[in-house]
Amino acid sequence: MKKSIFLSAIVCLLAGAITAFNTIKADSGELSLNFKHVVNGVPLKLNDNSAHYANANNDEYTVSTFKYYISNITLTTTKGKDVVIPNICFLINAADPASLKQSITGVPAGKYKGISFTIGVDSARNFAGAQTGCLDPANGMFWTWNSGYIFLKLEGYSPQSTAKLHKLTFHVGGIKRQNTLRTFSHSFNKPLQIHGNEPAAISITTDAAALFKGQNLVDFAKLNSTMGGPNAVLIADNYKNGLFSITNVQQGRYEN
Repeated sequence: MKKSIFLSAIVCLLAGAITAFNTIKADSGELSLNFKHVVNGVPLKLNDNSAHYANANNDEYTVSTFKYYISNITLTTTKGKDVVIPNICFLINAADPASLKQSITGVPAGKYKGISFTIGVDSARNFAGAQTGCLDPANGMFWTWNSGYIFLKLEGYSPQSTAKLHKLTFHVGGIKRQNTLRTFSHSFNKPLQIHGNEPAAISITTDAAALFKGQNLVDFAKLNSTMGGPNAVLIADNYKNGLFSITNVQQGRYEN
């Protein structure tokens, strides 16, 4: 008798799970975020000495490392409701082509007028210690001495840099004393539709030059390194408006 009841319970649970799965599938879709990297509109080339970029101070530089986190992805419906995509945090790495296309499944079907996300790791994850996946310290984006994540990292070289070997080392992070979390928001020209099996896609261009222009002029002879702190705030204030731009929105198709 007990065995029969136990088996019946399993059948009910499986039936419920299948029903839930079908409901999610029917009422949700997939959204792809596709990233490309530039410097002042020119394609970013890592470790290329022939690629001479210039900041707003006319300092020349090259880039060897460029990567950053995005989290707290939120879509706003045409009715003004914010839909937060739970448990999502992506590490975008210019050196890793696989990271440049990130897919989000289970997005509630509907029409959306805008998107926003946090540049960096949200507070809850940032203070949860070393984690796994894209938050694994092995990715080189975790300060063991500070028990927190580097939200954005750019490294390279500039002849104007007064650091050893003319290095540039910009590690932006921190929440408590100097908050470097910033938010990107964008309103679509026309509503984004998400539904069915055909994924919607958003093309995002990331401009590394945004770190060095905007509110604060960066002179590599004076500022060539940040490890959190007040100078990291200056860099974050620079890129909060110019780091990302959305260049294309591809609609998801409705199922027949």
